[in-house]
Amino acid sequence: MRYADGLRIPTRLFEAAAWHYPIKVTCACGRSAVFDPHALWYLFERKGWDPTFAKAQGRFYCSECWRTKFRKLAPVKFETCREEPTVRLPMPDEREWKRAINRFRG
Repeated sequence: MRYADGLRIPTRLFEAAAWHYPIKVTCACGRSAVFDPHALWYLFERKGWDPTFAKAQGRFYCSECWRTKFRKLAPVKFETCREEPTVRLPMPDEREWKRAINRFRG
């Protein structure tokens, strides 16, 4: 967690989920996708992937660039936003989410 001008800035997927900041991933070609932070955290938790923003960015690629150029390009931006999610992923069940929140607060 970082602070800028007194505001919290998430550096991990769980922090973004706990504070309800959707994640926006943008490719160099201009396409972008907005993910629900809870579902994205749950995906990384299940897979055992590193949830820091710096490492998580490497797990994404643009499907359009892959289809047209046959190249998996890493996104140029990986940031929080206030837009509605455009990508649907499975959400964590309530019990698992509450357990994670308690660990976060503890």
